Amino acid sequence: MLTLVSWNVNGLRSVIGKGFSGFVEKCKPDVLCLQETKIPTDVAGALTLPYTHKYWHGAEKPGYSGTAVFANAPARSIVLEIPGVSGHPSEGRLIAAEYKTFWLVNVYVPNSRRELVRLPYRQKQWDPDFRAFLKNLAKKKPVVVCGDFNVAHEEIDLANPASNRRNAGFTDEERAGFTSLLGEGFVDVFRARHPGEPGHYSWWTYRMNARARNVGWRIDYFLVSKSLAPRVSNAFIWPDVTGSDHCPVGIEIDAKL
Repeated sequence: MLTLVSWNVNGLRSVIGKGFSGFVEKCKPDVLCLQETKIPTDVAGALTLPYTHKYWHGAEKPGYSGTAVFANAPARSIVLEIPGVSGHPSEGRLIAAEYKTFWLVNVYVPNSRRELVRLPYRQKQWDPDFRAFLKNLAKKKPVVVCGDFNVAHEEIDLANPASNRRNAGFTDEERAGFTSLLGEGFVDVFRARHPGEPGHYSWWTYRMNARARNVGWRIDYFLVSKSLAPRVSNAFIWPDVTGSDHCPVGIEIDAKL
């Protein structure tokens, strides 16, 4: 059984000083996927991390975005960009790692931002291209995709849906994009295992004591191909793990690296 964990760390160097190493040592995930690392690829290798295989994808803009995948088994192949398409800025938002029995995709989906200035890009370019990319991967072998999707899919996935209508992360367009992704044969494994259960969130604003009051959003996910869903024995969110405005999420799955 593999333990796969995903965490938007909101700056890896920052979270390293806030108990990151202790967290890794305690839970020992077989694969750890990070988003918003904010570390250039050319300097990331200087960090001491307890994994033998580390894959980095840094943004062109310093201190911005970035993803990483850590494991103790080598990937058979690595993809860092959506192939065959143009128009996506170099923001280090994707790492796809091929393993023996599945593709693992770590993603940091663009935020639509205040005033929804980036919603057209997300709706018309990123979401369709990313969906097509996953669909093509799934033709080769089953897919596990995890990361910060920057959308609360349903009203149950955030504490205050009514007051957040048309805010970034809860627009009809973003939610429809996520629905379309599920429609391509992917399962939101946490929600499948916890249907109808409110109060499960993975991100809280730093303002208004939101985390202590659990006024949050569930925007970090693990999705799996339908063929893999019966192999998932557990899907979890760890809100007590601090150091970032997000908390880790993960699954346990019967699969091989």
